[in-house]
Amino acid sequence: MWIAAAEFDILLGDVRSLKQKRALVRPLIAEIRRFEVSVAEVGHHDLHRRALVGAAAVSSSAAHAGEVLDRIEAVVAEHPEFELLSVHRTLHSSFDE
Repeated sequence: MWIAAAEFDILLGDVRSLKQKRALVRPLIAEIRRFEVSVAEVGHHDLHRRALVGAAAVSSSAAHAGEVLDRIEAVVAEHPEFELLSVHRTLHSSFDE
């Protein structure tokens, strides 16, 4: 079993309130869920113009788990209303000790 996770650090556009932030982040999270992964806003909760979104996938192969994260990263990067600042990925195996 392979577990792949990624944190997407996102700079939001012209956002002036947490309500506006939620209006952008919620649809993104819903879009990522279509990949049948776990996803949540995991950081920068108090900042209006930043969001940290985490996604995790479980797969029988490392290659498949990586491909899922690649597709999710492409979805996040293609949104014109925000900028993807960085991505931090981890990959673990059930054989890791």
